[in-house]
Amino acid sequence: MAEFFWDVRSPLDRSLVAGSYGAAGEAGVALTEIRNFELVQVMARRGKAAELATAAMGRFGVAPPETPKAVQTSGAALIWSGPDQFFVLSKGGKHLIGALAPSFAGSASLSDQSHARVLISVSGVKARAMLAKLSSIDLYADVFAIGAAAATSMDHTSVTLWRSADRDGLAVFNVLVFATFAESLWHTMLDSAAEYGVAISHSENFA
Repeated sequence: MAEFFWDVRSPLDRSLVAGSYGAAGEAGVALTEIRNFELVQVMARRGKAAELATAAMGRFGVAPPETPKAVQTSGAALIWSGPDQFFVLSKGGKHLIGALAPSFAGSASLSDQSHARVLISVSGVKARAMLAKLSSIDLYADVFAIGAAAATSMDHTSVTLWRSADRDGLAVFNVLVFATFAESLWHTMLDSAAEYGVAISHSENFA
């Protein structure tokens, strides 16, 4: 019997060409695909939301987000994904589904989404202007502060959006999209950002 080996590749492998795109000059938007992350969705079982919160506190030392927010913990981010559910985003294998399962046994159902989603970091002086073309959410600092999150859509594509800590004084937004829609959304982002100039890259590190 022939043996098969799967070559794990990013859904953006064919589309992402690192470098400059669009208008010449200093890029107004930076688009970075974050690769090789671990993502587990944690969903409370019926009537177990309080037990889930207690389990999360025991596991991470913080309460999970009950509203659209992202909470940073030691080694992971807990990102609201709906009522009584959240993502655990991490690297390094500490929070893989097998490691989380004992903590949430009986209170939640876990789903490994590591290869089902693509994570894109959006930053730069024109990041908000570009995202405003694709999202109906007000992303200005007074409304969408650091740690704010939303389960929303961009160009008719469902995404999870949240704002992480500023970098070089500029807001950094994170877009988590289903892998099957990532290439389409990526091209839409490029088209929307072209007039500002785009710096394209991929990274192994979170923004």
